[in-house]
Amino acid sequence: MTDPEMMSIGVFAELVGLTASALRFYDDADLLRPAHVDPSTGYRFYSRSQVPRACRLRQLREIGMPLPAIGEFFAADADEAARLLDDHVAGMTSEADRLRRAAETLGASLRAESRRVVCTMPGPVLAGAVDQVSASTGHDPDIPVLNGVHMETGSGCVRLTATDRYRLATRTLVPTDPICPSWAGTLAGDDLRVATSRLRRSPSVIVEADERAITFRTSAGDVLHCRLLPEPFPDHRLLLDSLPAVTQRVTLGKRRVVTVLEQRAPEIVGLRTSPDRPVLVFPDGDEIPLDGTVTGPELTIWFDLVTVYPAWSDALGDDLMLDVRGPDLPLTVRSADDGDLTTLVMPRSAP
Repeated sequence: MTDPEMMSIGVFAELVGLTASALRFYDDADLLRPAHVDPSTGYRFYSRSQVPRACRLRQLREIGMPLPAIGEFFAADADEAARLLDDHVAGMTSEADRLRRAAETLGASLRAESRRVVCTMPGPVLAGAVDQVSASTGHDPDIPVLNGVHMETGSGCVRLTATDRYRLATRTLVPTDPICPSWAGTLAGDDLRVATSRLRRSPSVIVEADERAITFRTSAGDVLHCRLLPEPFPDHRLLLDSLPAVTQRVTLGKRRVVTVLEQRAPEIVGLRTSPDRPVLVFPDGDEIPLDGTVTGPELTIWFDLVTVYPAWSDALGDDLMLDVRGPDLPLTVRSADDGDLTTLVMPRSAP
């Protein structure tokens, strides 16, 4: 045979991305007949005009379409072929969902065997604590653990900690049952924030842990899962222990300072530790005295509003205690009410 458009089965197979054995199979299935078969040798030959059909056949098999459906596909017009393709994808999606649910059920049964209760908490208290520390999480693709909330139990308390390297917040809670085992893990922040809307509506929440996830069981019977992040959480205790000595201490009412910041909404705000009272200062020179006390020498420390506002507004109770170490060192925001909340805030340079 001398037709230049014809090619051997091996050449055609390489051109269209199929094997010679697959081409023989599709010939037998009546899906891709060769253009010519040598009557004396039985060798199969294909034409260049068959390349598009062969490539489409390969694509349909790659997405798992069965042979009868492929036969219908090639016999159909464009609209009907598109419908057949959509039906196949819908079936695959449904099957994938079924397999996922089956795998989740099996995985849950396996995890239940190793799961243990680590604490029991009032749901609204736990959800509120998550809100308070979540303001100090961060989104860094290179350090995914910064989007997590570290949880520790033991010694009659539950501690939540979060940091984005510019802020650090740690919240201590008193569990319903003060006898809780020692446990620690970092909860995926996105999962945790989704769960809080249902946790805050539950009078009581049982917290269980296994190697891969935390499970919250609400009073209404809801079962909420939160992944555990495998990366090590930053050593926040080392950071807190290594802070320089406090040089000024300021106490002030939370409501007044938060109201001023909400009304003024400055991009930058300063705190001056005047001898008689603390003062909020603004880049335009305006000053607003606050009710409170100051110990230590006078200085002014500046903050970005997006950094300092959450630390002050999310504090517990009506009073703030601020530990100042200098205009370029972390400020500690402390508050207490049924547990305590401590937040570190990094200052910024003067405007």
